[in-house]
Amino acid sequence: MSSRRNNVRGPTSALTDFLKEQNITPTTVATRVATQNQPVARSGTSAQASQPLDDTEEAEPLRRSRRRNRVTAGRGYDSEDLDESEAPAAKKKKTSTTTKAKEKKSDDQDDPYTALSRMRANIRPANGSIENCAECEKEFSVSQYTIAAVNGPGFLCHSCAKKLGNDPFKKPSAPRKRTQAGDKRSIVHFEERRFPTLVSICINILSKHIDDVEAFGDIGALNMEAISKAISKKRSLDSDNVHLFYGAENTSITLYDVTKLSPTALITLGHLNPNLTTLRLDFCGLISDEVMNSWCSSLPNLAHLQLLGPFLVRAPAWIAFFKSHPQIQSFLITQSPRFNLECLETLISTSSKTLTRLGLREVGLLSDDFLGPIGLLSGQLTYLDISEPSRSCSNKAVNKLLRAVGSTITDINLSGHIELTDDVFQHGILPNTTTLSHLTLSNLPLLTDEGVALAFSQWSNPPLTEIDLARNPALSTKSLTELLNHSGEALHSLNLNGWKDVDAAALANIATQAKSLRKIDLGWCRQVDDFIVKSILESCQNWLTEVKVWGCNKVEGKWVTSGTKTKAKILGIERAHTVL
Repeated sequence: MSSRRNNVRGPTSALTDFLKEQNITPTTVATRVATQNQPVARSGTSAQASQPLDDTEEAEPLRRSRRRNRVTAGRGYDSEDLDESEAPAAKKKKTSTTTKAKEKKSDDQDDPYTALSRMRANIRPANGSIENCAECEKEFSVSQYTIAAVNGPGFLCHSCAKKLGNDPFKKPSAPRKRTQAGDKRSIVHFEERRFPTLVSICINILSKHIDDVEAFGDIGALNMEAISKAISKKRSLDSDNVHLFYGAENTSITLYDVTKLSPTALITLGHLNPNLTTLRLDFCGLISDEVMNSWCSSLPNLAHLQLLGPFLVRAPAWIAFFKSHPQIQSFLITQSPRFNLECLETLISTSSKTLTRLGLREVGLLSDDFLGPIGLLSGQLTYLDISEPSRSCSNKAVNKLLRAVGSTITDINLSGHIELTDDVFQHGILPNTTTLSHLTLSNLPLLTDEGVALAFSQWSNPPLTEIDLARNPALSTKSLTELLNHSGEALHSLNLNGWKDVDAAALANIATQAKSLRKIDLGWCRQVDDFIVKSILESCQNWLTEVKVWGCNKVEGKWVTSGTKTKAKILGIERAHTVL
C-alpha cells in the first residue's frame, strides 16, 4: 500500500524544532549513553578494551537504542522519547509493557486511515440536515446546539443530550465576581459616643464583680433597677448573688432574668422580702406550684404581679394565690399555657373592685369565652393586653368587650388576632374609646388601608402618644396621612414596621407633623431613604432616642458626614464596607 508510506505529518512542536537545529536526534543521544556506559581502557587491559562492544553487558542499552532508531526512522523522532534511554536498565525493564502500549497507541493515532475516520466522525453535519440520534436512533434536525455522542460515533438529539447531563441550551454561568479580602455586608449602628457617668461606671464594676456581692455592703435602692438590667445582660444572677436585691424594707423588686433561680431560691425571695407590693420576674420558668403556694402566705401585701414564662404553674395554684390576694390591682402574665377560664373567673371575682390592669399575653387557652368575664371589669379597667393568642378571637366578641370596658381603657393591645378586620375599628374602638393613649394592633393582616384611614379621620379620641401598627402589610399612604393628622402632634412612639408600600411623600410628613417623637420604627418601608431619616433626626433632635431602619435598602447613613448631630441610636443600616 503506497498510501502507508506517505509520511504526512502535522505541525511539530517548538521543542522538536529546537532539537533539530541543535542536531540532537535519538541516534546521537543513544550513542552518548552507550559511550558513557563503556569502560575506559587502561594499560595492561588491552584485551578487555578490544573486546567487541556487543559481547559485554554494557552494550545492551546501545542495542536497544539501535532497535528503537530503526522503528522510529520511518516516522521521524519524537521529542518526548529522548530521555527514555537514560533510565536505568532495571527501571526500563519494569516499564517496558507500559511503554509498548504507549507506542502502539501513538502508532494508531498516527495512522492516516484511522485519523481520517476519527476526524470525519467528529465533524458536525451542516445545520438543518437530518441525522439519526446515536442514543435513541430517532431522526432530528442538526443545529448549532447539536453535540457529539460521548461513546461511539454520531450525534445526540436534544432530548438525549439533556438526559445525559449535557443541556445544549444551558447558558454558561457568569464568572463569580471576586471581592477584595475583608469586603462583606454588615449592619451598621450609629450612636454618639459620650463620656460615661460615674454612676454607669459603678454599675458596670458592680455587675462585673457580682460574685463578691457581700463586699459591697449596703448599696441602696436608688440604682437597683439599672444594676438588675446590667447583671441580666450577662445572665449572671444566681441563688448566691441575688441577695443583693433582698431586704425586709423592700416594697418593689424587678429581676429581668431569673433563669438560674431554683424553686427553693424563689421561695426564699418571698420570705426575705415580706413587705413587697410589686414584683416583676422575667424568664421565670422554674416557678412551680410550690412557689406560688408559698407566696400565698409569705407575700401578703402583693398587689402588682408581672411574670414572664410561668410555664409550670397549674390552675389550682393560680386559684389559691388569687383567693389569698383579693387586693390584686395589676396582674400581667406572658406565656402561661395552663392558665384557664376558671383561673380568670377566680381572679375577677376576688379582685373585682381593685383590678385595673390585666395582661394575658400568649396565653394558649385564650378564646372568646375569656372576654365575657373581662367585661365585668367595666368602669375600672385601664390596661388590657390579650395579644398573640393561639386562636384568634372574633370581631363580635372583641366589639362586645370594648363596649363594656372601652370608656376607661387607656392602653390596649389586640395584636396577633388574625381574624379581626376593619369592623373592630369601626364598631369597637371608634365609638367606645375616648381616653385611649396607647394603641397596639400589630399583625392583623385583614386590616385595610382605607378602613384604618377612615377610622382615624372620624375618631373623636384625643391624640395618641404611642401607636404600633407593625406587620400590617396592607396599610399604606392613606393610613399614615390620617394617623399623622389625628395624633402627630402628641406622638412619642410610632411603629410602621412592614408598611412596604407607603410612599415617600407621606413618610416625609413625619418630620413636620410628629416633632415630639422619642422612638420610631421604619423597618421594611421601601421608600425610606437618607433624606427622610435626616429630616426626622433634625426635626426631633431634642427628644429622639431611637430610630430603626431594618430592611431600608436606600438608607446608607450619609447624614453622618453632612454635619447632622443626633442623640438617637440609629439601628439597622445595612451596607457593604471594607474592614481595614
